[in-house]
Amino acid sequence: MQANISLLGVSSCGAGGQTGLSGDYSLAEALTRVLAGAPCTWRIVDAQTVRIMAPAPVEHSPPPPAALVTEVLVTARKRPERLDTLPAGVSVISGEQLFATHAGDVRDTAGQLVGVLMTNLGPGRDKLMMRGLSDGAFTGRARSTVSTYLNDAPINYNAPDPDLRLTDVERVETVRGPQGALYGSGALAGVYRIVTNKPDPERLAAGLQTTAANTLGGSPSYEGDGYLNLPLAEGRAAARLVAYYDDQGGYLDNVSLRLSNVDSTSRVGGRAALGVALGDRWTLDLAAAVQRLNSRDTQYTTLLNSPGQRANQVREASNNDFAQAAVSLRGELGWADLTASTSYVHHDYASLYDATATPTTDRFSETGVDLGIFSEAARIRRVVQDVVLTSTGAGDVDWLAGIYGSVSQERTPSSLDILVTAATPALTAAAKPAANLTRVYNEERRDHLREIAVYGEGTWRFASGWSASAGARAFDSELTVRSTIVGAPPTQPRDVAEGRSFSGVSSKLSVQYEFASGPLVYGLFSEGFRPGGVNSANFFAVKPQRTTFEPDKLQNFEIGAKGRFLDRRLVVRVATFFDLWTNIQSDQYRNSGLAYTANVGDAEIRGLEAEAAYEWPFGLSLQANALFTTPRFTRTNTDFANQLGSGLPGAPRASGGLLARYDRPLPADLTLRLVGQASIVGPARLTFDPALSARTDTVIDAELLAEIVARRWSAGVFVTNPADSSSNTFAYGNPFTFGQVRQVTPQRPRTAGVRLATAF
Repeated sequence: MQANISLLGVSSCGAGGQTGLSGDYSLAEALTRVLAGAPCTWRIVDAQTVRIMAPAPVEHSPPPPAALVTEVLVTARKRPERLDTLPAGVSVISGEQLFATHAGDVRDTAGQLVGVLMTNLGPGRDKLMMRGLSDGAFTGRARSTVSTYLNDAPINYNAPDPDLRLTDVERVETVRGPQGALYGSGALAGVYRIVTNKPDPERLAAGLQTTAANTLGGSPSYEGDGYLNLPLAEGRAAARLVAYYDDQGGYLDNVSLRLSNVDSTSRVGGRAALGVALGDRWTLDLAAAVQRLNSRDTQYTTLLNSPGQRANQVREASNNDFAQAAVSLRGELGWADLTASTSYVHHDYASLYDATATPTTDRFSETGVDLGIFSEAARIRRVVQDVVLTSTGAGDVDWLAGIYGSVSQERTPSSLDILVTAATPALTAAAKPAANLTRVYNEERRDHLREIAVYGEGTWRFASGWSASAGARAFDSELTVRSTIVGAPPTQPRDVAEGRSFSGVSSKLSVQYEFASGPLVYGLFSEGFRPGGVNSANFFAVKPQRTTFEPDKLQNFEIGAKGRFLDRRLVVRVATFFDLWTNIQSDQYRNSGLAYTANVGDAEIRGLEAEAAYEWPFGLSLQANALFTTPRFTRTNTDFANQLGSGLPGAPRASGGLLARYDRPLPADLTLRLVGQASIVGPARLTFDPALSARTDTVIDAELLAEIVARRWSAGVFVTNPADSSSNTFAYGNPFTFGQVRQVTPQRPRTAGVRLATAF
């Protein structure tokens, strides 16, 4: 930490080794002394990165299993720090564990991370949640409660999670609780950060992976991905290329259209990165990522007596296309280290909904409507600049200071088309409204958002084992909205022009004590903030009191402890928290099916989270996590509702996960790897309305994997949902029939498959 050097792959040294170093050394001298006699070696990747590696295996000597319980360096607070010294709820999944557990996207990681949940509307349409801090199950104008980062850059605002595939990823980090002091608005419940593998200028490397699976009663699924690392310029630069494709077979049927397995999804994407050493003290990283995700239909059912079926007149297709370009400059100024990152995000997503035979469409025709199609889309362009200075060297005081700015343009068209004739032709997922469809509602909306902020944090080690930290972020944002709405009667054509501005300060305070033997206890206060916005969508003019929605704020009071015990084989982290959430923003749907955002009231949330991991010397490892929350509303916004239901919608009061892994050496330098994992998510309401009975079931997701692992290849089999459970994971799919027709999203049926991988 004093030298601001990231150490990668420390688990290669095994468990139980501890040493110290005091003095003035070059990096190479320090590494040589620290690792003298250790069963590992090292290689300097760049001015701020060192890779720790196991030595080349001796013939007939099987590779040691990678430890789950290991020293982890994270950058969750925008500077390198040891995981077990952070006064906050932080969890990490290494890239090796992502591969071993077949975790290919954000949803696959949720059970391994305490307090992390996702809705289940469908790939590319879901919301990420942490600590049960849910503002509702729907996605709209309210900013996401969890801020998702790809390396140093934020990639979401109010859009659904882009559902990036986790190919060639170094680690996933989560920081739970409001992070407004460092990350600003959008980090109300926490931060989810994907850290990719960086180009390595010292080693030519490549890897390939392919998977094939079959779902009971459904279509087959296929996945393939690969990476290539190319050293350039005699070790002064390197490029890394990543590509992937997957096609998830469907398993639901549409009886109205006479189609089977309609809910298939394809995803194709890739990344390119270039790292250049600009002398001994500066590095430049260029990166680009792109992904196209296309779901051919949604994954809910409506026929109670026919599980796995629904009767829609339209295939409710969706797409989520994401692209990002980023550049980061890192270097040493002597008195501080500088990181300057700039990113550009290009994010498009769109959805179709069946609005046939609903009160919404019937109002446009006295004789009834044979077909109704609602289409909504968003096209987001966003530029973000973040410059951070961090202190260097040893001392009693560490500090960080930064300046942040972003500009975004968002275009969100939506429309409703109807057909008032007999003999309606069935529409495919790719079909566009035919010429005989009548457009009865159309909105063209454009949002311009500008945000600037300055922030900082300092830590003072004021006594032996004791330290205190304080941080704050001063921010200012300005939103401009222009919207034009036209349509057939009874739609009221109108123009909307609104401007909003917000400013304030989010703060953070913590104190911690680290025992000489390593365990840590801490107390933390932190805040989060989301700006307000403007509602415009409606067939009629929006009521003045609902034209805008106000900012909401979350204050977090937390006490926690973490430590390593039993010869450092056992890791335990536990925290209890009390949150005050005022003026809660929530995305809702009107009875017409059109969306709006409201402030529903205030709540207090009490919670307890815990995670533990233990590693036996014979190759068995266990990990477990659990979250318990008890929310209570303390104020109801009577303009929204006279009464609120119990609990926050979409958030269960209890959830948890379990992961077991066993690595056994075999002859011929082979290893048998067995992995079993399960997660449980308790039941939850879907809305704030106590009169609506829509709620999810208790859901248990499980997966079993078995692999033979060699130094250069692996081959394995797996099965997900081995019990073939069909619990309702998300009681919502279509806003136009929600509350009128029971909507059920069942678990994917039992799926079995094989996976082959190689690396060289």
